[in-house]
Amino acid sequence: MEKRGWGGKPPSAAAPQQPPMTPRKERRPSMFEKEAYAQILRERLRGSIHDVQYVEPPFDDSIADIGKEWKSTLAKLKFANSYRMEPLKKFQAYSVETKVQQILKENLKDVKYDDKVFSHLSLELADRILLAVKEFGFHRYKFIIKVLFIQKTGQAINIASRWIWDVAWDSWVAAKHETETYVALALVFALYCE
Repeated sequence: MEKRGWGGKPPSAAAPQQPPMTPRKERRPSMFEKEAYAQILRERLRGSIHDVQYVEPPFDDSIADIGKEWKSTLAKLKFANSYRMEPLKKFQAYSVETKVQQILKENLKDVKYDDKVFSHLSLELADRILLAVKEFGFHRYKFIIKVLFIQKTGQAINIASRWIWDVAWDSWVAAKHETETYVALALVFALYCE
């Protein structure tokens, strides 16, 4: 008795001939495969002047929603150390001081002392000063901006700051704007990161 499969036909005696095997082209790696991500970035950066030492992919456990964000967060590249111990352009305190003084004068020319207004104004001034200092193009410098408003009530005040820094490359700038009711003091600290 013959065994019959689901179709009800007896099995054929000879297996059908398969077409001859052709070599398959190697599939390009997908952007969403964790293993291939570093390889794709290295291929894209092959002509770059930087030496890529390590690539940290922007993946977490949920890869489903990564397709929406992959363009904006391609990768966090970690470059090899250049061993540069000095800046290309040293911090120029005088030019930064004149620019900060100009910003204070422009923004505070008709402002009266009000502690509620000055809490927001100090943040805005610090952001404007930071943007202006970054426009000078001091590479590898980190900036700390402090803006202080002191009401004039006949008191004396001392302001002190302490830092551990490299005397050769790190520097600071102070700019002051004074009116009848208050004194505005802006401090800019420039710290070189090797």
